[in-house]
Amino acid sequence: MRKYEIMYIIRPNLLEEDRKKLIESLNDIFSSMDSEVTKVNEWGMRDLAYEIQDFKKGYYVVLDVKATEEARAEFDRIIRLKEEVIRYLIIKDER
Repeated sequence: MRKYEIMYIIRPNLLEEDRKKLIESLNDIFSSMDSEVTKVNEWGMRDLAYEIQDFKKGYYVVLDVKATEEARAEFDRIIRLKEEVIRYLIIKDER
């Protein structure tokens, strides 16, 4: 298993209840595939450096995970399909 740091930005107009369900469902991808989310850090609503899909703000979430390659690939596939996520980044953590 490798360590990854994942950051994604959720649309600001998403209701709090829906946002919590989305974060939980994305975290469940790892737990269902023999991987582990070691840390969830919700930065909250922040200004974007530039507009993304006409949004000037976004809800930031940062994850530290220990994941298999299959789990990371499945997360990548699913997050691309989520219209609620306006941007994401997956970085291999070499620390």
